[in-house]
Amino acid sequence: MYNIIEKKNLSKNIYLMKIKAEALVEAAKPGQFLIVKIDEKGERIPLTICDYDKEEGSVTIVFQVLGESTKEMAKMEVGDFFADVLGPLGKESDLLHEEKKVLEKKKYLFVAGGVGTAPVYPQVKWMKQQDCFVDVIIGSKNKESLIFEEEMRKVATNVYVCTDDGSYGSKGLVTDKIQELVELGKKYDHAIIIGPMIMMKFAVEVCKQYGISTTVSLNPLMVDGTGMCGACRVSIGKEVKFACVDGPEFHGEEVNFDEALRRQRMYRTEEGRNILKLEDGENHHNPSCPNHEVVFVDRKKRIPVREQKPEERNQNFEEVCYGYSLEEAKLEASRCLQCKNPLCVQACPVSIDIPTFIREIKEDNLQAAADTIAKYSSLPAICGRVCPQESQCEGKCIVGIRGEAVSIGKLERFVGDWAIENKTSFCIPEKKQQKVAIVGGGPAGLTAAGDLAKKGYEVTIFEALHKLGGVLSYGIPEFRLPKEKIVEKEIENLLQLGVKVETNSLIGRTFTVDELLDKKGFSAVFIASGAGLPRFMNIAGENLNGVISANEFLTRVNLMKAHQSTYATPVKIGKRVLVIGGGNVAMDAARTAKRLGAETKIVYRRSEKELPARLEEIQHAKEEGISFLFLSSPIEILGDENAWVKGVKCIRMKLGEMDESGRAAFSQVPNSEFIIEAETIIMALGTSPNPLILETTKDLQQNRWKGIATTSEFGETSRIGIFAGGDAVSGAATVILAMEAGKKAARKIDEYLQSML
Repeated sequence: MYNIIEKKNLSKNIYLMKIKAEALVEAAKPGQFLIVKIDEKGERIPLTICDYDKEEGSVTIVFQVLGESTKEMAKMEVGDFFADVLGPLGKESDLLHEEKKVLEKKKYLFVAGGVGTAPVYPQVKWMKQQDCFVDVIIGSKNKESLIFEEEMRKVATNVYVCTDDGSYGSKGLVTDKIQELVELGKKYDHAIIIGPMIMMKFAVEVCKQYGISTTVSLNPLMVDGTGMCGACRVSIGKEVKFACVDGPEFHGEEVNFDEALRRQRMYRTEEGRNILKLEDGENHHNPSCPNHEVVFVDRKKRIPVREQKPEERNQNFEEVCYGYSLEEAKLEASRCLQCKNPLCVQACPVSIDIPTFIREIKEDNLQAAADTIAKYSSLPAICGRVCPQESQCEGKCIVGIRGEAVSIGKLERFVGDWAIENKTSFCIPEKKQQKVAIVGGGPAGLTAAGDLAKKGYEVTIFEALHKLGGVLSYGIPEFRLPKEKIVEKEIENLLQLGVKVETNSLIGRTFTVDELLDKKGFSAVFIASGAGLPRFMNIAGENLNGVISANEFLTRVNLMKAHQSTYATPVKIGKRVLVIGGGNVAMDAARTAKRLGAETKIVYRRSEKELPARLEEIQHAKEEGISFLFLSSPIEILGDENAWVKGVKCIRMKLGEMDESGRAAFSQVPNSEFIIEAETIIMALGTSPNPLILETTKDLQQNRWKGIATTSEFGETSRIGIFAGGDAVSGAATVILAMEAGKKAARKIDEYLQSML
């Protein structure tokens, strides 16, 4: 999982390693750190991120051999694996939050000492990318221990080297060089100082004399990286902070260096650690520390999942949830009771052996966990992100009776992501002669294709769009379900089974289902064409410019990348957007519009309690500033003289008795009309199956939802050899229910084809 792809000996006892860690790199920023663990029994070693390459999926670390653990690290070579790499941790550099015009006005000085030169480099590199020019001072004991000089000269305006023994550059300490530069007329507004604790202390004092504000990194305090915070506890001004949570960067003038130095020295010995424990008692346990849970676990509460902050994520399309680290996943897995009669399995539409894969996580057998899930699901990373677990597996979890249910979805996601990162693959079976056509490359079609390919059938997917995935590609936004990192990777795994794909093939137009059977040589057809026909309200003004379906809006943004200026598909929404509806699609549309800069409201005819969307999506929408207007329904869309939307006339609603759906019926409140101004109205009212296949396939029957009628839960239709499932049958539903339909149909298709032999 975390293999070493490059190793260099920079100087005596100082090494550089480049490690494969794609998930970490996606989120990494200058100033952050990570924790490595050599093997199961090894200690957790905190190291600053020296550099990262998102395309390569690699992170670079630099370490000095000081103790037994780093000595063992130094023995590792290219091709070896770390047991764990956790990160990115801590807060990114404050520089990343400065406006460019502020950065350009200020004069920055970077001061690096020893191994601290490595974490200085990515910050200087980032400044260079912002067209900001900075000076750098590098201090080392001697020429032999100097690192990153060449790399630093490529990104800094000026690099000044000083050595303790005078063997290279100027003789003296970094403090001497700071004084020298200022006395020569150099002016600096701010200094970023990273290196040994004692160096940072005196460098801060010198800068203070010249009125230069400072930032220091207290990574050196996290000696063990255990999350116990005995070593990383530090006094900043009048407050106690924790370097692993509140840092690692702090204002140098506020750091109590004497205390930090004392604690650092003491922490190096067992005796010292015991003294610290006596001194601190339980006060050093920081409940906000993400590493804390490694030791202290409340069985009734879930291990929290790290997420982007709302004020940050509603400005980008990056994934909101970061998912579990290995340590966090193992802790959450330890909450599972391993029930003998697991109700969670019964509630899972594809019947994943949930207790077994969770036990394998707990025991650090990730390949076994992946293999367990693969028996039932080909899309674990996807399902872990988008399934409504609270109403399925987690809703039946016994732990949830007296506390919070085990986070089954997040654990499935963890295993799925691990499988992607480690490029696990399926065993390719011996091929059978019979061919199966799959109409539609969404969740149902992909699942059926995978299961049938595993049984040896020659499978071809016919997809109308230019990409596979169906709703996974065009419907669910990037911030919920990354396309390149997750969707495309899991689809690639399926294609390794030998599944063929014909995109841009609209069945019913390009050729019909009957032609697939009669002319293309297929022995069976599975129709999984989804439900892509949007519904509207049929109210006045619905055809005005600015009224669009959620399908259109999300397809433009997700599939066609309308939010990126380099793509040609436009999307125009104005400053105010109203989303009509309360399901997951409504949340997706609203949260997308918010990210595009619009003030966004959701209008829903029932109360909050009746919202059909996942609880997580509702909560995320609220956090991101989406407002909700409940018990309200549009009755007319208002337009201007140019036929563009300018607002919506709504009416208040009231709830009555429960209807057949299990939700309260609703009715209008007389004389309660009101108007909401908006430039765009997004209709998120559900979808229905496209009638094209029904219209072009002989003797195929329609059901009452205008989908394809089936004669059993296994997808058999009124035509022998033709099967159907997913949204094409049921109308719009969840990803996992579509997958269930695909699995059942694959099983019945196999039986049918075997009976023909």
